[in-house]
Amino acid sequence: MNSISPNLNIMIKASEKASKVLIRDFGEIEKLQVSKKGPNDFVTNSDVKAEKIIINELKKAKPNYSIISEEDGFKKNKDSNNTWIIDPIDGTVNFLHGIPHFAISIALKSNDEIISGLIYDPIKDEMFFAEKNNGAFFNNHRIRVSKKSEINDCLFATDQNHKRDPNFTFRKFGCAALDMAYVASGRIDGYFQKNLNIWDIAAGIILVKEAGGVINKIDLDKIENLEVVASSTSINTKLWEKIDNF
Repeated sequence: MNSISPNLNIMIKASEKASKVLIRDFGEIEKLQVSKKGPNDFVTNSDVKAEKIIINELKKAKPNYSIISEEDGFKKNKDSNNTWIIDPIDGTVNFLHGIPHFAISIALKSNDEIISGLIYDPIKDEMFFAEKNNGAFFNNHRIRVSKKSEINDCLFATDQNHKRDPNFTFRKFGCAALDMAYVASGRIDGYFQKNLNIWDIAAGIILVKEAGGVINKIDLDKIENLEVVASSTSINTKLWEKIDNF
């Protein structure tokens, strides 16, 4: 594995620090699950706490970088060419229900392209990261997208609702960041979704690209209503055909 940049190192440290809060709070969720009120407010609080920790860590290292985050929106700073894009809990509905499938997502956008991305699943202790021209990694091992070329052998992910029954296999996992990390690592063969926010997918964009996958062109100046179609190169055309008829 090539050495990682100082910026990625900062991202890893920030995600690990925030994960301690999320792991602890996730342990409390089960107790709240049975109460009448439910854990909604508690989860919002976890989101805010984790985001604060991440922002504080990033700011300590790079005080002038701009920030886009789920809770705080866009904060323009002295350095507007470099922007951190943060989602403290992607998969909040899963988190809310005590389902251990959610992730911290942090990306760095520099001059209109994502140059670093990290997706960390704290409960499974799985970290996916990538940097421009440096490959994609899962827990320090190099990852590649799947090589399957027959659509019937493939598994896709989406969270869209469709009127028609699909004639291909897909899952709704409820966490866009992990869906894209799973495409990058070959666990699933493709992911398609509309109405996404930039913090859901920023880290996933570079992960998929650096793992040898393809992704549709995404306007990184937009914050919401984004669409993603990501997959291996070998299945991409067939996936688009399926989506068109879906």
